[in-house]
Amino acid sequence: MKSAGNEAGVPRRAGMLIPTFSMRRDGDLGIGDTTAVKQSVDWMAKHGIGFLQLLPINVSGSDNSPYSAISSVALDFIYLDVALIPQLTHDDVSTVRNEHAGDWLESDSVDYVKVREVKSILLRQAYARYQEGDADPDFEEFRREEADWLVPYCKFRWLMEEAGGSEDWTSWPEEFNTAEKAKVYEQEREKQTDGGPQAVEGYYAWVQWHAFSQWKDVRRYADDAKVALMGDVPIGVSCASADVFFESKWFDLDWFGGAPPETVFKDDAFACKWGQNWGVPLYNWEEHKKTNFAWWRRRIEKLTDVFHIFRIDHILGFYRIYAFPWHPKHNAEFLPLTEEEAKERTYGHLPHFSPRADDTMKHKAQNLMDGDLYLKAILEAAEGYEVVGEDLGCVPDYVRPHLMELGIAGFKICHWETNAWGKAIEPENHPDCAFATYATHDHPSIKSMWEELRHNVANGCQGSGDGLKIISQYAGLPETYADRYSEYNSVVKWALLESLMKSGARYSALMITDILDSRVRINTPGTVGSHNWTYRIPWKMNHVPEEVEDEMFKLSVYAERYGRGMNDSSVVVEQKPAIK
Repeated sequence: MKSAGNEAGVPRRAGMLIPTFSMRRDGDLGIGDTTAVKQSVDWMAKHGIGFLQLLPINVSGSDNSPYSAISSVALDFIYLDVALIPQLTHDDVSTVRNEHAGDWLESDSVDYVKVREVKSILLRQAYARYQEGDADPDFEEFRREEADWLVPYCKFRWLMEEAGGSEDWTSWPEEFNTAEKAKVYEQEREKQTDGGPQAVEGYYAWVQWHAFSQWKDVRRYADDAKVALMGDVPIGVSCASADVFFESKWFDLDWFGGAPPETVFKDDAFACKWGQNWGVPLYNWEEHKKTNFAWWRRRIEKLTDVFHIFRIDHILGFYRIYAFPWHPKHNAEFLPLTEEEAKERTYGHLPHFSPRADDTMKHKAQNLMDGDLYLKAILEAAEGYEVVGEDLGCVPDYVRPHLMELGIAGFKICHWETNAWGKAIEPENHPDCAFATYATHDHPSIKSMWEELRHNVANGCQGSGDGLKIISQYAGLPETYADRYSEYNSVVKWALLESLMKSGARYSALMITDILDSRVRINTPGTVGSHNWTYRIPWKMNHVPEEVEDEMFKLSVYAERYGRGMNDSSVVVEQKPAIK
């Protein structure tokens, strides 16, 4: 049995990914909220699961993707439990809920339009009542202390309202579609209306105050329950964001980050041919260096008010990132083009690694030095907190040794880890500084993965037999496909989950869909639509079905057996001064 700790002093933990939007509770408004997160924390603690993994909670745009935030700091109001706001009563919430009652409240998918509509009605009602009383000194202090990011964000939200709700500032009216014009426009509007812009900006600041207050309270709750909260830091922010609009010096707006072509995305012709174009602007790293990475430090430090563990999304991008010379809204135009035809439209540019490829030893060394500089600044900002790096994709040979040197746990997708002979690396041989899992939010659940591999084997798809063989090796299952283990069943499931808990990695995590034997995907890369980021658990966190509880008790037995139980050595200790 493994010991509960390690040389780094970080406890071995089992964890579960449950997106906040997926949670349900009695009386919710069609989406998970901070109270549902607390209930999820209770559920983790009940079963000895040491950390709860969430997706980004920053405010998202109209595409609803948590990885395309319109602010690097601001939190999304959709996760507020509005009933906790002093200016609202439970009757207020029930009345509005009943007035807008419909299938969307109990649907299997989040209806973001309805959620935003209903919560906005309640929040504006509460703010109007707040304005009738005396100013809260805590709110005024929040506005003063957070002004460097809060003021630009609130101005951006006011401008969005002026533009009809769109965050795409490139489509805004001519009179305020740049930061310089917006400043003049706001001054003129202040003269014309009674409290216009300032009143709207005050509302958005007040909402952020409540968002941070509620999430800090979630953090305190998790501390008491000895469950660590794991957050997520996307590699970029949306081009249509307050940061890009008001602080454009941090970005190179001529290039957009993504990932190189991969045939694994067989259903996405563009990704297979050109790669993934995420549409996030590249960073102007020279400008960041001048301020000792102040923008990044601010971004990380604000999240330390909430989370104990940080997952840095696409950490490979800190060494070099695949860059596109066109915005993804033009992807369809470029899909059928040859490279020469594409160059004619981009003044000779093609997608490539920026600032340089790993094509020579010198370039590798330069990319490694860049990554070392940037990541050390992030680690300083996250001092005292645990950091995980999502290092999947085309991984340069120097990245994983460097992450281990920095103490950043890289990902181990268990059935992708093979030795020189193509056999699965045994769970016990995973390094301590690692995050073991079968999937991220971008991948299918383990049931879907297994069944897809079986289907492909049956249809003679090249390489699929090897995939099934490797995952069987990892789980200690027979390598044949015709015996009783060939279909996904309880034996297969628990062989996979036991092997995951057995891993030598300090973190072992599964998705909520894995414990539920669900085939629903949280996100399918390369696709856009209501099937992404909308999955809701089919039951409420405070009313977990008995059959699910039974499965969780099994998981807790394996977690305890392999040194991942929530014993004294895995107690989460408050690592910052008390939060106000």
